[in-house]
Order: sequence, then structure tokens, then C-alpha cells
Amino acid sequence: MSTQFDFVSVVKKPNIYFDGLSISRTIQFKNGIKKTLGVILPTERPLTFETYVAERIEIISGKCHVQIANDIEGQIYYAGQSFYVPRNSRFKIMTDDVLDYICHLED
Repeated sequence: MSTQFDFVSVVKKPNIYFDGLSISRTIQFKNGIKKTLGVILPTERPLTFETYVAERIEIISGKCHVQIANDIEGQIYYAGQSFYVPRNSRFKIMTDDVLDYICHLED
């Protein structure tokens, strides 16, 4: 697996959520595919994100607890793993570590 993305455009303005606990930047490939590269800082409470397109979140470093839609239990994800969130849904995420991720935006 590659450790970098080549030949992309980067949106200068960051996406900042939850008073800076989640910060990401959008990258766009020549074929129109978009991804976000981000970090979530340690949280004391779950952060809830709404999705409008399907998203596959790939964990690069750290670990997190994720509840997708109405899942009460949730699951822990580690570096090297990913989870999928359907379009027009939501997920809650919580971490004790600095979490680096890639969000693959799907249509």
C-alpha cells in the first residue's frame, strides 16, 4: 500500500469541527474523487458526524470506538482497519489517542 497520494489538489481551508477536536483537509484527484485527511484529538465524549455521501474511514494511527447509526455497542478500530458509514447516516467516534485517518468519500 502506498504511503502517499500523488497528483492531487488540496483545498487550503481546513474543515474544523468540535472546537478543533477534529481537523481535516480535502484532497481531490484528477478523476474527481475526493478524500479528506484528518486528525481527531483525544475526546472525553463521543463526536457525532452526519454523512451525506457514503464514507469509508481508514485509520492510519491510533485507535477509536465507533458507533454507526443506531448501533448501541459500537466497535473499536485500530490502525490499519477501516469502517463504512452509509450515505445519509451518522456515526459517533471517541478516542483516547491522537487519531489519524483518511475518509474515502463515495458517491
